Amino acid sequence: MAQTFPGILSFAFLAALLVLGTIIRANVRLAQINLVPASLIGGTLGFGLIALDLLTFKAADFTAFAFHFFTLSFMSLVLTSRAKPVSGEQSVALGGLWLSLIWVICLVLQALVGLAAISAYNTIASEPLSGFLGLIATHGFTQGPGQALALGDLWATEYNIEHAVDFGLIYASLGFVAAFVVGVPIARWMLKNNLHSGTGGALDQDFERGLYAGHAAPTSGKLITHSANVDSFAFHIGLLGCAYLATDQYLTFVHPFVAGTHFENIFSYNLFFFHGLIICAGLRALLDRLNLGQFVDDDTQKRITGSSVDLMVTASLLSINFALLTEFWQPILLVAILVTLVTAALCFTAGLRLKTLGAERGLTIFGCCCGSTGSGILLLRILDPNLASSVAKELAFFNIAILFLSFHVLAIMAPILPSIPVAWIILIYLATAGLGLILVRLLGSKMNPDYSQKPEAS
Repeated sequence: MAQTFPGILSFAFLAALLVLGTIIRANVRLAQINLVPASLIGGTLGFGLIALDLLTFKAADFTAFAFHFFTLSFMSLVLTSRAKPVSGEQSVALGGLWLSLIWVICLVLQALVGLAAISAYNTIASEPLSGFLGLIATHGFTQGPGQALALGDLWATEYNIEHAVDFGLIYASLGFVAAFVVGVPIARWMLKNNLHSGTGGALDQDFERGLYAGHAAPTSGKLITHSANVDSFAFHIGLLGCAYLATDQYLTFVHPFVAGTHFENIFSYNLFFFHGLIICAGLRALLDRLNLGQFVDDDTQKRITGSSVDLMVTASLLSINFALLTEFWQPILLVAILVTLVTAALCFTAGLRLKTLGAERGLTIFGCCCGSTGSGILLLRILDPNLASSVAKELAFFNIAILFLSFHVLAIMAPILPSIPVAWIILIYLATAGLGLILVRLLGSKMNPDYSQKPEAS
């Protein structure tokens, strides 16, 4: 049985870091002031221990965990029932479309910024780097470790882009760091200035410590199954297991029909989360149709979603290749800083022009464009701890819409990007960003008539 322990122990270490991060957050004032999530604290500490070679664990041990917990977070989110509409909120479709357009603009702008940063670095470097090591930054930032790994491996294998895999994974991990280094202080500022919708919590002692006092702890969830039969939490995990198996069989069935075509990348396991999202949407619709939706507890499902996000962020930080990071820290840091600044400027400027849920949407899409959608949910939880607003549901629409809005980039161009002339890449990406900005302005006008005006000072 000894050979079965390495994977289990890796997961145990991953989970233990969340406990350690929680303890530190509850006792270190600096972490409380900056609202640093336990997942980021624990992941950073774990990365340091692995980098110093103080443990037997390696960065590669946690890559798969990052990928699968990201997938589980969204499949679980879609299994949660549709939230009841709140007076004054825009429809989920409009909010989701707005998030999608901002994301697509970030997708192409981050690539161009990364390309420009590497080009600037090459003017002073003794050994120039491929510009595609800057272009892949957008797939690490906007899509997370799974897609960065998939495209990096493809570019390295087919087009000899050396270090593409490691650069992509490092960008994905730094994206999470950027999301919280920038996003958390801005979220705190939004809370202090009451810029959020009011569905979130206040900056009280429990909020800052990250732990509820015993008498103040809220209840969460209700039992669906009798404990003499099966534990309710295990039942909900089982529903996700059914969806995971169904997604696997669906992809296995479709693969022979798309093999050898451009669609093969779309129906690959690297996009398992997208297809799992569709399967879960169908499963939830079927349960509701058969009047069985009452057997899915929304609060329990939200806890599974939140737990998956926490574990995913921690695992992503643990997967950073320290040796390569130290060798190429200058160009990597240059790309990461510039990409973060451009992303923040776009997301928060556009978000604060929305009168309804502007703070939540701006903060959430910034997180989505820095690492993955999971980090967007984690930031959203600062303003909306119980995911009571419609923004969490908008993210489900968003994750489907972005694949259609960015189809020409992700499905057609990205897999063969190193074979396309750079001038054409720049032209197409600039055109995509320009059209996206026009559509965001038009949609903003529809969501609130005075969108073009500057937000009122608080």
